[in-house]
Amino acid sequence: MGSFDFILAILALIIVAGAMVYTYKLGRQESTQATTQDSSISEKVQDHYVMKNPVFVALLIATVLILLYIVYAALNSNW
Repeated sequence: MGSFDFILAILALIIVAGAMVYTYKLGRQESTQATTQDSSISEKVQDHYVMKNPVFVALLIATVLILLYIVYAALNSNW
């Protein structure tokens, strides 16, 4: 794994982490819309708002895949 690949992998990890923090902050905002067109949220989703949100799940999977690639590339490279 060259230094350029390592820098790109770390940059991808930082971008994914930033997206996860931003999405988490957006999801936890207390502001509500003035319209009442939305349906109510089930109790299971309210209790587990992170794991029931597909954006969080996608970001979590991306983070794990990036970390696995970094570990794989680091173990198979000649330092």
